[in-house]
Amino acid sequence: MTSSSGAARKNLSKIACNRLQKELVEWQVNPPTGFKHKVTDNLQRWVVEVTGAPGTLYANETYQLQVDFPENYPMEAPQVIFLHPAPLHPHIYSNGHICLDVSVCPRMSLDHNSKYGRSVILWL
Repeated sequence: MTSSSGAARKNLSKIACNRLQKELVEWQVNPPTGFKHKVTDNLQRWVVEVTGAPGTLYANETYQLQVDFPENYPMEAPQVIFLHPAPLHPHIYSNGHICLDVSVCPRMSLDHNSKYGRSVILWL
């Protein structure tokens, strides 16, 4: 599912719903450094703000990411795209899609994946 698709989202499995609720609470209590979850009424689609790290080209810049969780999360990884405006980078298309073959282990927690994701973003 992409941000521009009009397709109806599929219902989350009970496992996915429980896992996301748990991870959302963890994010609210102890957010990963450099990330902020923007509250919405949709557990299946998160909007996350990420701030560029000091000493990088993206220092003090804030970007929004849309994270779409599949119905069988955590067995399948979420889709992550930059919302407009996406940072200018050869690995990021103008529509926010990331062109990078990086495997994230979906069975790991979102906190672990977000730390990994931030390191990938910093690498970009």
